[in-house]
Amino acid sequence: ADKVGKVWGLGSSTTKDPGPWEGEQRNMWKPTQQEALWFHGGNLHQSRHYSQYLSLQLKARQVGLPTPVYGLQEVYHKG
Repeated sequence: ADKVGKVWGLGSSTTKDPGPWEGEQRNMWKPTQQEALWFHGGNLHQSRHYSQYLSLQLKARQVGLPTPVYGLQEVYHKG
């Protein structure tokens, strides 16, 4: 849990969704700081829509294609 960082939220600078603004959901449908750990979730529409992007990223990595990431979430809990 220490390596993963925050999950969900856009960084809208509210009490329960602190910034900075990232422009996409934190740690959703992209690789996390923990190797081989990906999160997939949301309502039915989000799950159906983003499952395609998630599967394409996983397949690309499986066959060795580069899959650049917008930005990995910083480690949140530091021990």
